[in-house]
Amino acid sequence: MSSTTDFDRAFATLPLVAILRGVRPEEVEGIALGLYEQGFRLIEVPLNSPQALDSIGRLARCLPADALLGAGTVLGAAAALRVGEAGGRLIVMPHADTSVIAAAKAAGLFCVPGAATPTEALACAAAGADALKLFPAELVTPTVLKAMRAVLRPELRLLPVGGVTPVAMLAYRRAGAAGFGLGSALYAPGMTAAAVAARAGEFVKAWRSL
Repeated sequence: MSSTTDFDRAFATLPLVAILRGVRPEEVEGIALGLYEQGFRLIEVPLNSPQALDSIGRLARCLPADALLGAGTVLGAAAALRVGEAGGRLIVMPHADTSVIAAAKAAGLFCVPGAATPTEALACAAAGADALKLFPAELVTPTVLKAMRAVLRPELRLLPVGGVTPVAMLAYRRAGAAGFGLGSALYAPGMTAAAVAARAGEFVKAWRSL
């Protein structure tokens, strides 16, 4: 069973979620360890990646205990439970299915569901979400985020995801973003661990300058 303080500590260290969509099991350890060295403590392997559960199992064995790893693109409750069985502790969803949130929380997992409207955001918060993934960020602009921030409880973390770059972070942060999910601007299939680490360093620098 995971403690909420585990999520708080990882988030306090660096509130950026690395999204490794398309990563392969044979390369995931080197990439993730490079991210960890740059300060990342929140790492997800989307379930539509090749052999995603294998990658998650490898990360559970190789990363230090303060890293929270898990899966993205989790679409159902059964999938969330399989992630937990593989060693993942973080469930990230593109949608606002409260049944998946309930299943993840009942299994002692952290859950970050997707929301794009106040109705979705409030429903996810009521269901026990640990944070909200504002997705797609191209739709949930800083202006929209600011409006949503005004009606959500202050401690609920909002993380824009989708098209986030180091340059784009400032406007979202000023509007109330607590962190970000980083996809193709951080990692794309075929990148080396060194290249990913270099991009990670740029994001960390940008975050710390906000």
